[in-house]
Amino acid sequence: MKFCNKCTMPNTRPGIYFDEEGVCQACRAEEQKNYTDWDSRHQELEELCAKYRSTNETEYDCIIAVSGGKDSHFQVHYFKEVMNMNPLLVSVEDNFEMTKAGEHNVKNISERFGCHLITLKPNIKAQKAIMKKTFEKYGKPTWYIDRLIYTYPLHIASKFNIPLIIYGENISYEYGGTDRIETYSAKNQINNGVASDIPYEELLDDKITEKDLIFCNPPDNQQLENLNPIYLSYFVRWNSYANYIFAKKNGFKDLAHEWTREHTFENFDQVDSIPYLVHPWLKYPKFGHASATDYASKFIRYGLITREQGIELVKQYDHKIDQKAVQSFIDFLGYTHTEFYNIIEKLYNPDLFERDRFGEWVLKHPIWKK
Repeated sequence: MKFCNKCTMPNTRPGIYFDEEGVCQACRAEEQKNYTDWDSRHQELEELCAKYRSTNETEYDCIIAVSGGKDSHFQVHYFKEVMNMNPLLVSVEDNFEMTKAGEHNVKNISERFGCHLITLKPNIKAQKAIMKKTFEKYGKPTWYIDRLIYTYPLHIASKFNIPLIIYGENISYEYGGTDRIETYSAKNQINNGVASDIPYEELLDDKITEKDLIFCNPPDNQQLENLNPIYLSYFVRWNSYANYIFAKKNGFKDLAHEWTREHTFENFDQVDSIPYLVHPWLKYPKFGHASATDYASKFIRYGLITREQGIELVKQYDHKIDQKAVQSFIDFLGYTHTEFYNIIEKLYNPDLFERDRFGEWVLKHPIWKK
């Protein structure tokens, strides 16, 4: 493993690029923001919104894909209160056990900004079958939900003829990935790696039918041509910590008084769903980094901590999987602890890990030994 010379991100993150100075693409993207003409970008957004803005207050003129999280609060504020649009909010509920903060936040975003919210609650029977298959075969238990988060707003947009669809940040550009071109268009975001397509023939069986996967397909090409999905992060300087500060002042609740999570040092990202947190941790056995690396890197780029402090946080948290999340996850899918950890064992990459004298997997070349 090689690590960025500015943050804590390793070169094992899928699709990330390191330049000749050993600096990752995400750090370079953050630096580039200092030279971007954000006033000009705002004007671009104003011209774009002018094409879709309705003069009839009973008509929606954009769709915002939301979860109820900190970024969703900022997105809705920006389009409704800054851009004077009339958004329809669209979300996907993952059927998991929720935190009290999560239950509050999804209601708060509708009440605080006065917006209607359409939510897809997937077929739980199908969801469990698909989750078990994608977890056991690919180490991607939330693929089904993640895929729907990207595709379902497109279906609603096509159904109601609302072409402008708002997503938050361009993950590949902001944090590193194969599709790392800075662009406002989110038409290609489904290929960013989070929910890339899995051949359906590998999923279909006596428990999973094509009907169960119907919303996983985006609308057909002709319908897509009439849609204009965009990233807000192209038009405003995106900063997840700043979004958190804004959201907290507008009713968003973090986990400060509810749950101290084992796998990370922050308490404001992905706070709604308890078992979902197994998913981001699974990057650790596969790629040697997880949520602590992600947020340590962000905090370093934002100037909130030093790289040395970030390394210590990675060392303390990155390898840990939260046991409350594990329990909720196995309760939902019906695994025993033994079955769950036997699946995890198969995911460890022997090129990155070796066993210590206690039989536990440890990184061969961690960042703190560089």
